[in-house]
Amino acid sequence: MAAASVAGQAMNVFPFRDARAAPDPVLEAGPVAHGPQPVPLVLDNGSFQARAGWACPGPDPGPEPRLQFRSVCARGRGGARGGAGPQVGNALGSLEPLRWMLRSPFDRNVPVNLELQELLLDYSFQHLGVSSQGCVDHPIVLTEAVCNPLYSRQMMSELLFECYGIPKVAYGIDSLFSFYHNTPKNLISSGLIISSGYQCTHILPILEGRLDAKNCKRINLGGSQAAGYLQRLLQLKYPGHLAAITLSRMEEILHEHSYIAEDYVEELQKWRCPDYYENNVHKMQLPFSSKLLGSTLTSEEKQERRQQQLRRLQELNARRREEKLQLDQERLDRLLYVQELLEDGQMDQFHKALIELNMDSPEELQSYIQKLSAAVEQAKQKMLQAEVSLEVDVVDSKPETPDLEQLEPSLEEVESINDFEPLFSDETPEAEKPVTTVQPVFNLAAYHQLFVGTERIRAPEIIFQPSLIGEEQAGIAETLQYILDRYPKDVQELLVQNVFLTGGNMMYPGMKGRIEKELLEMRPFQSSFQVQLASNPVLDAWYGARGWALDHLDDEDVWITRKDYEEKGGGYLKEHCASNVYVPIRLPKQASRSEAQASSKGGAGEQA
Repeated sequence: MAAASVAGQAMNVFPFRDARAAPDPVLEAGPVAHGPQPVPLVLDNGSFQARAGWACPGPDPGPEPRLQFRSVCARGRGGARGGAGPQVGNALGSLEPLRWMLRSPFDRNVPVNLELQELLLDYSFQHLGVSSQGCVDHPIVLTEAVCNPLYSRQMMSELLFECYGIPKVAYGIDSLFSFYHNTPKNLISSGLIISSGYQCTHILPILEGRLDAKNCKRINLGGSQAAGYLQRLLQLKYPGHLAAITLSRMEEILHEHSYIAEDYVEELQKWRCPDYYENNVHKMQLPFSSKLLGSTLTSEEKQERRQQQLRRLQELNARRREEKLQLDQERLDRLLYVQELLEDGQMDQFHKALIELNMDSPEELQSYIQKLSAAVEQAKQKMLQAEVSLEVDVVDSKPETPDLEQLEPSLEEVESINDFEPLFSDETPEAEKPVTTVQPVFNLAAYHQLFVGTERIRAPEIIFQPSLIGEEQAGIAETLQYILDRYPKDVQELLVQNVFLTGGNMMYPGMKGRIEKELLEMRPFQSSFQVQLASNPVLDAWYGARGWALDHLDDEDVWITRKDYEEKGGGYLKEHCASNVYVPIRLPKQASRSEAQASSKGGAGEQA
């Protein structure tokens, strides 16, 4: 029974991988990217991870995207002064040592810092092997946020056309590209897309293949907030390991050890059972050192360590004395040189030097020379004494051999000892045994374990119950019900027949079952619905964008050219099946001067 429990405990222990990203190699575009027509570049510009690759035509486009890296940058301390320049994505390695330096171009899921966005694009183009001189001579398919602000798209278009000189660009929504990839071609379908990413969760109704932007809703919660919530939970639970409970490790727990409860309250009741807890708790092993400082050091080693520290202090003091002596000697030489000027009769130079030394008279100079000479001589004597004492310490450190003749007791001492024998017991004393102190067994490995129990379901639950972290927002179920209520019954029935789940935050085990349970509760009795999870919730957006680029490569009605950019501005958008709805800014017409004068005269007449 004990062996079985030990085996079960070992099965539930999971070490942190603490994965460190490897720097991306600089790839070559290859002959495929240089055909008769420029091959499009596909960039999935996500707030958590960026993915970039080529949309190569042919039956086998290859295992792409070629680049996947975190959408963060860190500037070195040196910057333009010769230090390390900005580092991007996988070039950063481990993120935790640089967490305080990390910068992202995104506010939520909208790029707002174009200087950092330019660093991400430079990194992508360089490592993809774009070899065109002075420009990027390839069409670009770029993902953007749902209902992206015109100002953000304007800055992005300005960056792409003015800085990189691209021929044309097409913008699309990542979740719609994923929907496009998982829908059979030439099928105009309707449905509801539930997309949850690093910063936001969106519910997007699709009617006859186009986005109904008026009824889109966003929940400002995603994987980032779940990781922060999990970090606070475990730091409150284990205050002794605050520094070890990092955001990177919390993201690892979310990705590999968390799941969505189909019924949250019922699942919490299960966790109250000790057997269920013991079988399902995940013990995350923190790194630790099995050697305790000071516990394995003998007295000789401690003495040796003290002597090393003493020698180190002596060397440090000697170095400081030498530096001070050198400075004093240089000052003394300077003063003696000025005194020689006085003795040689060079009065002009002497008075000038005296002013530089901030002295008033030759007597003051002589007094400084005497004091400084005495200080230099005293410092030399101290250094000699320190060297002598150090040599004496080294010589005297050998143990002296005692005189054996002096240790032999005399006859009188033996007799005096015999007089005291009756005071002691007749029993022969036993040899002294070393006292063995029983030290408590302290399991270091168990101390450095994080027991992740109900936290496995509490952290991802926030997208269904934002009130868990104090957010006054509706969860996925309430928002889904709100959107469906805005449509007639027949349209509701059409939408729920194709509920599509995509995004990295939808990859929790049990997510599909939870959505089905929520729909079952809100839909009428005996009504039908269908929930579909993307084949690859993380990469399907990029695959869909690549497929869309190949299908519409010669369709000029969906690409924004440089001519369109120059004529209609950076906020212009050509709509397509995976794009946002273009809503141009319409400024109110300014009234002419005659109309303004007429209206002002009419107002004056009415007042009269």
